[in-house]
Amino acid sequence: MAETLEFELVSPSKLLISQPVEMVVVPGSEGNFGALPQHAPMLSTVRPGVIDIYQKGAVVNRIFVAGGFAEVTETRCTVLAEEAVPLADLSRDTVQARLTAAREALQEADQPLEKAQARNRIAVAEAMLAALS
Repeated sequence: MAETLEFELVSPSKLLISQPVEMVVVPGSEGNFGALPQHAPMLSTVRPGVIDIYQKGAVVNRIFVAGGFAEVTETRCTVLAEEAVPLADLSRDTVQARLTAAREALQEADQPLEKAQARNRIAVAEAMLAALS
């Protein structure tokens, strides 16, 4: 049996996944990184993208995350995600509507904070579209 590490994916509302995995690939802010058993400890910010979960040498689950933080130790990888959605649950039409709404919010924004939030929503929606391609 292959060696595993514990993978936990946590959203603001609940623990989404807690399971042993062979490897998990996380979209880090400096590029994707794979976490394996006996990994050197590290912390990373997470950019919008897809987490790939591996079992028996193959991807068994793909989760879109809208950003967050990841902590990797020798025995565990924990991702604290701002938002997490199974890739299979995303539809192109829904994501396109989300992108359109975010672009409209940017056009209507008056304050710098509102503009920054709208730009962030646009970046997340664009990353979702890219993940569906």
